[in-house]
Amino acid sequence: MAASLEVFQCKVARPFESFGLRRSSGRSVRCSGAVAGRHSKSYSVTLIPGDGIGPEIISVAKDVLVLTGCLEGIKYEFNEVLMGGAALDATGVPLPDLTLSTAKQSHAVLLGAVGGYKWDNNPKSLKPETGLLQLRKELGVFANLRPATVYPPLVDASTLKTHVAHGVDLMLIRELTGGIYFGQPRGFGTYENGEEFAFNTEIYATHEIDRIAHFAFKIAQKRRGKLCSIDKANVLEASMLWRKRFLAIAQEYPDVELSHMYVDNASMQLIRDPKQFDTVVTNNIFGDILSDEASMVTGSIGMLPSASLADLGPGVFEPIHGSAPDIAGQDKANPFATVLSAAMLLRYGLGEEKAAERIENAVLDTLNRGFRTVDIYSPGTKLVGCKQLGEEIMKSVESNVPASAAV
Repeated sequence: MAASLEVFQCKVARPFESFGLRRSSGRSVRCSGAVAGRHSKSYSVTLIPGDGIGPEIISVAKDVLVLTGCLEGIKYEFNEVLMGGAALDATGVPLPDLTLSTAKQSHAVLLGAVGGYKWDNNPKSLKPETGLLQLRKELGVFANLRPATVYPPLVDASTLKTHVAHGVDLMLIRELTGGIYFGQPRGFGTYENGEEFAFNTEIYATHEIDRIAHFAFKIAQKRRGKLCSIDKANVLEASMLWRKRFLAIAQEYPDVELSHMYVDNASMQLIRDPKQFDTVVTNNIFGDILSDEASMVTGSIGMLPSASLADLGPGVFEPIHGSAPDIAGQDKANPFATVLSAAMLLRYGLGEEKAAERIENAVLDTLNRGFRTVDIYSPGTKLVGCKQLGEEIMKSVESNVPASAAV
């Protein structure tokens, strides 16, 4: 059942008064009178905590959104709903109708993570991840943006040599609703000799390629004007059509330098020389794999956010890491990726650029002040848990450190 949480009613770990907030009845929080009158924009945000560490990281990101909104004149109506394993346990399905309808009626969806060992042996239709695939398909979020940035304070956390990792700043764009994950026919069968087989279909139609191509070229225009399309056009027919369409559409974007790379070479180049890439675009399955590889260039998968966008309607914003059931409930989760996903929600979902920059600067400032969760800890830094890191991020949000000072 959806729980409608009215504007700024949430739990904040620090004393509320230090953030210009005040406590009303119970555990709710509201802006102080000095800032409450500044609210000029209101948005509906669907929260899906999910499974494992999902509730912990969503709690932090929500607090950061609330404080940022309070300071930037933005208010929210939050609606928290179930998906994944939590939904399976409560309703018997991974994506309840209420969750889908709530998401469709909102301005944006902020998601934690789904899945866990408990449901690993479920049939496919009853796996938590099936709910996520269904949500993406139903919302039509075909373009997945996954930035991979090496923050200067974390350059030593990368497994790559410092001179290789330093300065990496790339955007990986993954087509999200086509390809082998959704292609038909698919299924299981048995040969005449009794041997079982399974099959999937990698399939793309022209319109699916064209829309992700236009999207990628436009993102490249806003960055450094370089776009690398990754495929396997020397072997796969679907990739041959992919490359043909990208070459055709490139004529409409003469200010963008288009290059092509086979996926096996791209996986090597991401490790050998990641700074050669600016904007990268690829299909669903290649993007799934390469984005996780890119996360390790940055030092931890716990640092990478994502935005899944549609032509119309709400986007889905989520960290790219999983539910990490082995550390769930232990206050060890890294909330940075989810907080950065909240910043992407503000920028790409709501068009609130200033508020997004405030959060991004706060993340960098928190890193500069030396606070780390266990996955990015190194000697000389301050090891903290998920909750305390959230408190430190909020201190930086409140101070509104400019980007030049945060670097």
